[in-house]
Amino acid sequence: MLQAMFRIPPFFPSLSVLLCRRTDAVGANTVVFDRRREAFLHREAMWTITEQAHGINFVGFHCGSQSEGTTTPGLRSDTDTLFSLNDVNIMLHWSDWKRGMFNLLMLKDESTPVQHYLLQRVRSDEPLPETRVVDPTDVIDLHGRVFFSNLYIISRSAEEFGANHLRRGPSNSDDEDFDYVYALPCNSLPPEILAWFDAMRPGYWPPPEVFEIARQCPCFLVADGYRGSPTEHIEWRITPNLIERHLMFSLNNVQKKCIIVLKMLKKQELTPHLHEECKFTSFHCKTALFFTLERTPSHVWRERGLLECIVRCLHTIREFLIQGECPHYIVENVDLFDKKLCRECQVKLEKQIRVMTQDDMHVLFNLQIDDLGERLMQLHPHVERFPDQSASVCGNLTFDMWTFYVKCLTRICKHMCDSRDTGFYQGANDLINVLTFRQANGTFTRYESNSAQFLITNLLSSLASVASSYCIQTGQPVPREVWQIYSETLNTDVASSRLKLASTLYCQGDLHISAFVLNDVQQRLDNSVTSVCYCRKLPNEQPSEAFCEYALRHGNPETLTRKMAFCVRFMREEKYCAPAILWFEMYRSVGDDVAHRTYNEREWMDWAEVDARPFMLYLQYLTFGGLRERQRQLQALQGLCDICRNHVRSLHHPETVDHLLCHCLEMEGDLEGALAICNVSRDAMLFSQQRCQPAYSQTDRTPVIETSS
Repeated sequence: MLQAMFRIPPFFPSLSVLLCRRTDAVGANTVVFDRRREAFLHREAMWTITEQAHGINFVGFHCGSQSEGTTTPGLRSDTDTLFSLNDVNIMLHWSDWKRGMFNLLMLKDESTPVQHYLLQRVRSDEPLPETRVVDPTDVIDLHGRVFFSNLYIISRSAEEFGANHLRRGPSNSDDEDFDYVYALPCNSLPPEILAWFDAMRPGYWPPPEVFEIARQCPCFLVADGYRGSPTEHIEWRITPNLIERHLMFSLNNVQKKCIIVLKMLKKQELTPHLHEECKFTSFHCKTALFFTLERTPSHVWRERGLLECIVRCLHTIREFLIQGECPHYIVENVDLFDKKLCRECQVKLEKQIRVMTQDDMHVLFNLQIDDLGERLMQLHPHVERFPDQSASVCGNLTFDMWTFYVKCLTRICKHMCDSRDTGFYQGANDLINVLTFRQANGTFTRYESNSAQFLITNLLSSLASVASSYCIQTGQPVPREVWQIYSETLNTDVASSRLKLASTLYCQGDLHISAFVLNDVQQRLDNSVTSVCYCRKLPNEQPSEAFCEYALRHGNPETLTRKMAFCVRFMREEKYCAPAILWFEMYRSVGDDVAHRTYNEREWMDWAEVDARPFMLYLQYLTFGGLRERQRQLQALQGLCDICRNHVRSLHHPETVDHLLCHCLEMEGDLEGALAICNVSRDAMLFSQQRCQPAYSQTDRTPVIETSS
């Protein structure tokens, strides 16, 4: 074997240690590995709870490089998400049939491609084959059997993603950076997977404890037929994604660094030699790592042996290329080069790898990804030409996770507001009760419990606002219990809940207490706080350096919320807790505007949404005006003008902020300034016109505007 033929140059141990330090600096280190896993496991838990709140029996899993921690910023890895559709009962045997379920029986014969199955429809009322077509994509064979086609998933994904639909194998998406795979969970492990668990394992890896936990992981069927097969459109491929993910989670740091460097070499040194239709993928690298781990003693996988491990993996890849076949690590008789890599490209890659290893891996000094080559050539250990990327990676992971959390919260609230059966108030109460019960009886994982707590806290905060809105509308005092909920839910983030409390106090006329709350928010909004909003993704949006450093030092989700300011949201059910100027935002549609809204815009544009910092300044302008504190009122106005003049590109809702400033200038009597804003802001112009029309009043659901004191 090639593994036994290579030599270890004397400089390999010292260069290996240097390579470990340099990969630490590009975000391949213990802290970042842990943060990646935590972030993506929290995201998949939140996604699962969100879909289940919509009545969809679904579980999400993040697989691949991002959740496994085997990527760096320079590799630009996409995000892979597998959605397990749990309303389907996949039957390996007739005894697996379940009454009332969507039953599908796994079938195959000698003509079925390896790793693939056909799925026959079975009746839900009794364990008999279905004889009628249930969906237009179903296929009936010569024996009268009705098969569930993979076109069902493909066609519905095309409808969901519209004109931007992208399909790559079993994945569907509308974004190059995200792959979504809809999968059917197997009730029990198929024979192909059981064979791997039952086989004798003479190698060094995986250890027994990892192996036993992997045995508990489910397998899935994905909509991906064998290309060129006569039954391709009704074939479903077995995928042991979660088993592979667990194996990757068990790796130590050196093993993760090894595959990261392999991916860099693949991307820069190997992929350019391929034909356009051929692919040598990260999964090929992962497979080579698995086989190399199996045949390499554990003592080799240490920092001083990193280069040796990389070369061993490259020799494993060379073996595959020489024999013209890349075996799947788990499923027997599967060639991962089949339909992916032609023989000519295999020969080219084998030659390229042979040159790299014979040259004692000097190719590492040429790696441009994350500037790793130049980092290796940096001689002086105390002079850093290139910044450490760990803080940036941790900051972006945290920022993306909380943006995703806000996205899920938005979708849940929108679903409740649109529900004719319950409405927001009842729907929020019902969901809070369900989540609290599941937290109490221990059915949640740690990640699900954290995600549920985020939803509970935010929903309670909104319920307090809805209750207060009703009280203000009807002229009743806000009950003590509602104020107690406000106080218990202030820490959803650093600003938004506090600003909603200040707004409620202002609308109720408690100006002194409102001013106190606003001063508290102002002190909290320091330079390390970053704005988080799902509604609009700003071009090249990045959290601040101060926030990234804070995120690197603190991994606790509750701690991190102290440095995040969510945009302030008022649903229509909360409108009497909002300054009347924001009511226009809740009824902003003009003509056929609604028809042209994107999917994301339809989720929030019937509400008022505003960035936290400018809303704080607007509330201060109103509150200090009401308190006759003219100097502080003018300071707030100056701050709002500064944001609109110098920081507009950092705003997620610039039109709303223009609207607030325009209103302030109108109250100041500066009509020329207000007109200047109207000339550049369509929304501000429209809302200003509406305010000037006497036909619009509170009975028409638009407000009577406050006047300057």
